[in-house]
Amino acid sequence: MLTTRSLLLMLLASISFFACQKDEKTPLAIPETYLSPEFSTNTPLETGYANALNALVNEAKKGRTTGTVVDAAQLENLYKTGGLDLITTPYYNGRLIGANGFFGELAKASGNVYTPGSPSGQGGTLGGYLFDENGLEMEQMIEKGLFAAAFYNYATTLMSGEISPKRVDQLIAIYGAHPDFPNTPTAGKAANPDRFMANYVARRDKNDGQGMYTQMKKHFITLRAAVEAGEKYNEERDAALEGIQLTWEKINAATVVNYCHSVISTMSATNTSDADKAKALHAYGECVGFLHGWRTVSADFKVLSDAEIDQLLVLLNAPYNTTPTSYTFVTDPVNQLPKLTQIITTLQQKFGFTNQEIEDFKNNWVAVQGR
Repeated sequence: MLTTRSLLLMLLASISFFACQKDEKTPLAIPETYLSPEFSTNTPLETGYANALNALVNEAKKGRTTGTVVDAAQLENLYKTGGLDLITTPYYNGRLIGANGFFGELAKASGNVYTPGSPSGQGGTLGGYLFDENGLEMEQMIEKGLFAAAFYNYATTLMSGEISPKRVDQLIAIYGAHPDFPNTPTAGKAANPDRFMANYVARRDKNDGQGMYTQMKKHFITLRAAVEAGEKYNEERDAALEGIQLTWEKINAATVVNYCHSVISTMSATNTSDADKAKALHAYGECVGFLHGWRTVSADFKVLSDAEIDQLLVLLNAPYNTTPTSYTFVTDPVNQLPKLTQIITTLQQKFGFTNQEIEDFKNNWVAVQGR
């Protein structure tokens, strides 16, 4: 016969059981697509930053035409009126502005003609690109550097503090994607083509559902779903945020690998024309810009430390604190190209890329697949 004490204990056990059952959460429901009817409404600021960078780069590109002079003051004005200075790391702000900043160096090189070799004059055009006297393409230091120094730096603020569905939209916008996630930067192939880093991950992705484009898309969809599902899914939210951070940096690293491959391939030929040298220096400039922009971005949001970035810039003959000798990659390829192989190996080890991925990164899969 049950005593009053036994009944009470049974009642307490039942209450405890049902309370535990109530506290248990169901698995997070993750949709196949990213749903946000309010995406455009949520992202006017990010769209403004994107338009400002496009305007700045288009002005800088005018210097590619031989005889066309670009005004440094105009570049700085576009940079500031577009608000880009407000989201760029203080370090990179300092590298852009001033007589010897990237804007000033690009302006001084414009209107001239460049011949690869020991520095003389102010640089100029070669093969449809504009280089400073050291063989470094300032356009890439501006554009590709700001992909990280401005856009990713801004993304770190969005990933800090309370995450809302609106913030997820803003992250996608500053990354350069759209809820459609078309996996192509080609305007004729999609209503909302990929831009900025989303453009470059599309190039690195074989479109087989396994690559970094698909991974990044899944991270964003999961993040949105977790945020909307509430605090019980903070673990899933945080995992998605970590995935976004890591994959974003891996996209950058894979793109550096791609351009290192390009320089090696071009400059390993027996005979190289001035057009070949210009192509190689352009690809090389992409490497420097993509890497340099990450310098001083918060260490909490990246894998490569500033010290490691500095080591890679030294291998690129473009250390952050001394005059670059970029031209040597086309005037002395036998001794300089092994440095690019060393960079590829370092990035492979740091980010865990497989040998097959390193080989695949040689390709622009958008062009290969015609998408």
